[in-house]
Amino acid sequence: MYFHSNIKFLRKRKRKTQDDVALKLDMKRSTLSGYENEIAQPNIPVLIAFSDYFNISIDTLIKVDMTKLSESQMVELENGFDVYMKGTKLRVLATTIDRENNENIELVHEKAKAGYMRGFADPDFISELPKFQMPFLSKEKKYRTFQISGDSMLPIPDKSWITAEFIQDWENVKDNESYIILTLDDGIVFKVIENKLLAERKLRLHSLNPEYKSYDLAINEIKEIWRFTHFISHQLPEPDMSKTSIVEKIVYLQREVEKLKNGI
Repeated sequence: MYFHSNIKFLRKRKRKTQDDVALKLDMKRSTLSGYENEIAQPNIPVLIAFSDYFNISIDTLIKVDMTKLSESQMVELENGFDVYMKGTKLRVLATTIDRENNENIELVHEKAKAGYMRGFADPDFISELPKFQMPFLSKEKKYRTFQISGDSMLPIPDKSWITAEFIQDWENVKDNESYIILTLDDGIVFKVIENKLLAERKLRLHSLNPEYKSYDLAINEIKEIWRFTHFISHQLPEPDMSKTSIVEKIVYLQREVEKLKNGI
């Protein structure tokens, strides 16, 4: 495990003292020294803290001897291109289970969104969320339900509940499918995705509502990705009553009337 040498290497690369880093990570300098000298072993929250601070995935911090990387490879890592950028390999997914050891579906309602941005990797925070089961969903997959807001994804109504499947490997994100994305700055967003991670290190996000413009999201701004499974709403989706749609319905009805007349 290269964690101890990597955090020391990264600290010196950033020209920070142990006091600087310890203060930023809210730990004692002696604790940081223990990690760097392999006297102490980090737990999961510590790994997450260092991953966030250096913007390097947990797997890379542990498995890759970064002192052996070239300068160009280091620049790529620091710019967000990480060979281990694969969902839970970047973040340890906090989850809950029921008494039968089945994965719960945690519910992130509108008021919990801000807290989720900070606590998505905190087991204590996740354990406090409402939990339920949907027996028709696969027990082999992890699901979570998010309440969305706004009209950017009409005809899916505002305040709908979106249940989505956790995506561990971001290379499996498919074009033209809908996803919940936890972002660094914008929180939880629900969009149709165009996957440009391998070629351009970004996603292009599209809304179903044509009034909203598409935009790009860099890989280092992404925390979690969840694939849309279904939605629940107390509202019916808005019907498509565009001029073309109305004309098509009228023509269809006229043809049906003619068939009835001819059959009499």
